Amino acid sequence: MPPGSVDMNFLFTLGEVQRMVRAYADKQAARYGITRAQWAVLAKVERTEGLKQSELAELMEMKPITLTRLIDRLCDAGWIERRSDASDRRVNRLYLKKAARPLLGKLGGLRSELTAAALEGIHPADAHRLLAQLETIKENVRNAIQNPAGAPPGKEQHYG
Repeated sequence: MPPGSVDMNFLFTLGEVQRMVRAYADKQAARYGITRAQWAVLAKVERTEGLKQSELAELMEMKPITLTRLIDRLCDAGWIERRSDASDRRVNRLYLKKAARPLLGKLGGLRSELTAAALEGIHPADAHRLLAQLETIKENVRNAIQNPAGAPPGKEQHYG
């Protein structure tokens, strides 16, 4: 492929976009006294209340100790509560507290602002196409991880 091609620029550009969006989201979330990571935890708990802390860590691809610290801060702020699991006392399930709902409403507005800023100048139909293409890319990468080159299709490669 010639210089300036997709092969040379795709991964770098994708990484830069992700880094810049994260930095922008962190800066804007600070207006509400919250970090982007805390916002992500609140959003996941809102979507799936009663989620186990261990399940959330896996879902967010986060080390359990890192998530525990985030949840501690969210509990201290009065936005999340841990409840013991009825069948296993070692398990904590996560629930939003009433005080988190107004904050999540404001953060929903902020999400819309961030999205509008990122997509400024892009026609809505093109934005929908871009999102669909990104979902395809995500699925392609997921499949590549599950079926490494040289591995028979449908078989995960195990090491060790």
